[in-house]
Amino acid sequence: MAKLISKTYGDALFELAVEENKVDVLLDEIEQLQSILKENDEFGKLMTHPKIIKEEKLQVAENVFKGRVSDELLGFLTIVISKDRYQDIDDILDYFITEVKKYKGIGVANVTTAAPLKEEQCRKIEQRLLDTTSFKKMEMHYEINTALIGGMVIRIGDRVVDSSISTKLNELQKELLKVQIS
Repeated sequence: MAKLISKTYGDALFELAVEENKVDVLLDEIEQLQSILKENDEFGKLMTHPKIIKEEKLQVAENVFKGRVSDELLGFLTIVISKDRYQDIDDILDYFITEVKKYKGIGVANVTTAAPLKEEQCRKIEQRLLDTTSFKKMEMHYEINTALIGGMVIRIGDRVVDSSISTKLNELQKELLKVQIS
């Protein structure tokens, strides 16, 4: 259900951004808004508190954001609050950002390796991903997981390429367990 809500509201915001030709402006505002909301847990608690009436929540949001964010974003926040969907705001904003990245041809790759990579290796991985995908640009995120032993795991969206040694050893173990000695 939460996924449907974030898609519905995120799509509406994205379509507005495209129609108004404000994709970059809203993306920048939303990234800043996300960081502000993460730093201020109390605001989220206030917006989701069941004993505070909707009109008060709307007034607080307007007092806090009017003149600081675009009218489009303020209007969007007003709709989210008035429909009692503020608890889904993080998912909605994340969905919007993902849609903007798709729209702009930006792929997000999570690369996990057993050891840190050199800068040249990172550039080669990024270039290889650009050559083998339809993305115009890559946003690269690197992580180290020594349990991989060697090799790497690359995730782009729901696609995974796992060339880690630990996975290959697990596959070899499964194959060896299938072999019957007669």
